[in-house]
Amino acid sequence: MRAALASDDWFGACPAELQDALLARSRLHRLSHGESLFARGGQASGLCCVTAGALSIGAVSAEGQPAVLAYLEPYQWFGEISMIDELPRTHDAVADGDTQVLEVPRAGLLAWLETHPTMWRELARLACRKLRVAFAVLEELAQLPLEERIRQRLWLLAQGYGSRDAPRRRIRLGQEVLAHMLGVSRQSVNKALKTLEARGVVRLHYGEIELL
Repeated sequence: MRAALASDDWFGACPAELQDALLARSRLHRLSHGESLFARGGQASGLCCVTAGALSIGAVSAEGQPAVLAYLEPYQWFGEISMIDELPRTHDAVADGDTQVLEVPRAGLLAWLETHPTMWRELARLACRKLRVAFAVLEELAQLPLEERIRQRLWLLAQGYGSRDAPRRRIRLGQEVLAHMLGVSRQSVNKALKTLEARGVVRLHYGEIELL
């Protein structure tokens, strides 16, 4: 497990002392497809990492429209914002397929950080990585046509939002989820993907998108 977790840039760069503390205090949650890990507005329970399957992070509007903020796969960490600001969860986290999540309970981790205050910098580093991604997405929304937005979002997913040294070439992602990420219709995403396929940028498979 430690070697697998170290494939994530953030965890791999953490001091061994912090890695030990996270592993020693962790517990494993198993979720079935569609099961919720936590809901928007809920109390933060701790720092988490997907170890199998995937989590869709998002929310549903008052009109019932789903929006997907992120799609997390192994071995991506999340939950650091609520660890820092102690505010409730900002979005829902729902399993896509059979999923396993490693959770480091908040109380135990906070107690350890009280005696190792310099390690807060590592959590801030994780939060800053997400902030950089958020700024890039905002710029993308403001400036780029849909085909380019899709291409850049797929590249972001392939890199695990900056957590992987070696990007994946095949992304297990439905077009409906991609549409919810971009705030457009599935038909628009399908049309744009076929344009990208004709340009030799991607190859479409059932339930997967291959980056060429």
